[in-house]
Amino acid sequence: FLEDTQYACEFNNLDHHTDLNGADRLIVRRGQKFTISLYLRSGNYQPGLSSLDCVVETGPQPSEENGTRASFGLSAVIDTSRWSAAVTSPPGNTATLAICSPPDAPIGRYTLTLGQSGRIEFILLFNPWCPGDRVYMDDERSLEEYVLSQDGIIFRGSAKYPVPTPWNFGQFESGILDICLKILDMNPKCLKFPGKDCSKRGIPTYVSRVLSAMVNCNDDKGVLLGRWTNNYDGGVSPLLWRGSVEILRSWDRQDCLPVRYGQCWVFAAVACSVSRALGIPCRVVTNFNSAHDTNSNLVIEQYIDEKGALMKSREMIWNYHCWVENWMTRPDLKSPDFNGWQASDPTPQEKSHGVYCCGPVPVRAIKEGELTFKYDAPFVFAEVNADVDYFMKKADGSQSKVTYTSTVGQKISTKSVGSDAREDITHLYKYPEGSDEERATFEKANHQNKLLQQQEQDQGLHLTIKVGSDIRKGCDFDVFAVVTNNTESQKKCRLVFGSCAMSYNGNVGENCGFKDLLNVELSPGAGEPKRRVPLRLNYSKYGGLITEENLIRLAALLLDYSGGQPMLALRNIVLDNPEIKVRILGEPKENRKLAAEITMQNPLPEPLEECCFSIEGANLTGGHVISESLTSSVGPGEDAKVKIYFTPTHSGLRKLVVDFNSKKLCHVKGYRNVIIGK
Repeated sequence: FLEDTQYACEFNNLDHHTDLNGADRLIVRRGQKFTISLYLRSGNYQPGLSSLDCVVETGPQPSEENGTRASFGLSAVIDTSRWSAAVTSPPGNTATLAICSPPDAPIGRYTLTLGQSGRIEFILLFNPWCPGDRVYMDDERSLEEYVLSQDGIIFRGSAKYPVPTPWNFGQFESGILDICLKILDMNPKCLKFPGKDCSKRGIPTYVSRVLSAMVNCNDDKGVLLGRWTNNYDGGVSPLLWRGSVEILRSWDRQDCLPVRYGQCWVFAAVACSVSRALGIPCRVVTNFNSAHDTNSNLVIEQYIDEKGALMKSREMIWNYHCWVENWMTRPDLKSPDFNGWQASDPTPQEKSHGVYCCGPVPVRAIKEGELTFKYDAPFVFAEVNADVDYFMKKADGSQSKVTYTSTVGQKISTKSVGSDAREDITHLYKYPEGSDEERATFEKANHQNKLLQQQEQDQGLHLTIKVGSDIRKGCDFDVFAVVTNNTESQKKCRLVFGSCAMSYNGNVGENCGFKDLLNVELSPGAGEPKRRVPLRLNYSKYGGLITEENLIRLAALLLDYSGGQPMLALRNIVLDNPEIKVRILGEPKENRKLAAEITMQNPLPEPLEECCFSIEGANLTGGHVISESLTSSVGPGEDAKVKIYFTPTHSGLRKLVVDFNSKKLCHVKGYRNVIIGK
């Protein structure tokens, strides 16, 4: 019956939104038919008379019991609820065969055997365009953003100053899909029970939980090793990465040895690339002022010394923390209210059921305080809702509580659909502060500290920190502690105002500037002018102390000699890097060589040496990083300038990600959106 097959990869892949993977093999999505052409050995195909036995198999131990093997014949029409096949062409010596998988079939590599002599290999992915698939998303613009887009923006910096960082997800670059399937195959569950693991690959909650564990390497042969110090020997700084492609290819080349090193946004970005490659809608989310609660009491206890310096603690407030959200239904939770975005965190922080992974947990469950829902709801709830209590440890060993007002879980951010703007999604995780709904959520979550907390009245002493709008790396600038006396009596206080380098996960470094005023006189009454105390930060001091993330923590501690709790104000500031300007020379078209003219002004009061620009972009740079070094140093105020050539391979809107590095100024990011014509 069968003499030859034609995969029609180009047609099917285009129809299944997998064409960016190429047309050299068949890559289809579940719950949607694909077609192949059969050439008959002898005779013609006759409806109702001709027959064909079909068998599909996936995984190392295929079985019908586990749903990894299915046998079926020809039907009159396609049945999208199960494996089925139907001839859709008129009688003749050529037959067009339509084949369809059920919308809950396990994803992965398949073989399809047709009769006695035909064998076809294909890859089956999740199908967010199929209403019967658990990952179904009914908005075309969202599908374009969360499945098909190969680049994006990840927000870092601080709550007061979110910094957009471009990222090349590159999920359709050559070889990446194979690496993503290899990640599934290398997970410990598959290595131990391969048949059972493959049978569960039709369940997106299972797959996303496996990815949460496998993107880090703490328990397995995962992709990335995390490091949160300034020593990156044996690898590279997480800030060096511009995209996921280089990371995934390195892991594959190194026989599944972990790539060194990652931090939260890198873990999240790689998880996003893998999720999109497999067909699960995914986005990277940033939570500013993110709590790391180790004992599940929803309270982060922090300690300072008498000069306001933060003392080390296992519980931390991260300046920001990134995770991913995957879109899917949750039939295991028995309510459609918890379908939609599910938070999943691949950064190894705490163990979940003995493994370093977190989620997926419905974002709606976090908002409603449903902490019994799978998976890891208490930990994610604490990240966005925990209280922070500060205590001052004195030289005599005693300690006292410090008045401090802060909100954990601020400006929860993701990239907007169809633009590079920041979308604030805090309302998806939390009700408005002080609302009846928020109180009901805390009651449900047994958040006693929040329930007992009294609203602070705007009376007594008030302490804040103010900064200017233009704080650039390389400049000297002032920051201010602002004190107001709203009481009816004269106050005499001690004000300790300091600054130190810090990393994004809350670890503090050396002192960048300090002031201790023993006698601060404050006149009574709200109408009196505020006392502004400046602190000068000089590049000559902070320049050699801050980390590559350009973060400085400001801390002001006010002690009232007449009694009362010490008062603390904190603020984290991000120093601006210089702007990278990108100009495209030539008409941007497919397979036509272009030049990017890249310019950046040296903002430092000293020369930049060993300068290098690098570019990367999905379907722009061939899945590789292209670098160009400068042959001479760049003086203060001078421009570093290069031309880098690249050849786009696909039309459409693409993002060219640019990175600058030198001895004194590292990991300056920039990008340019380029519309490539056919």
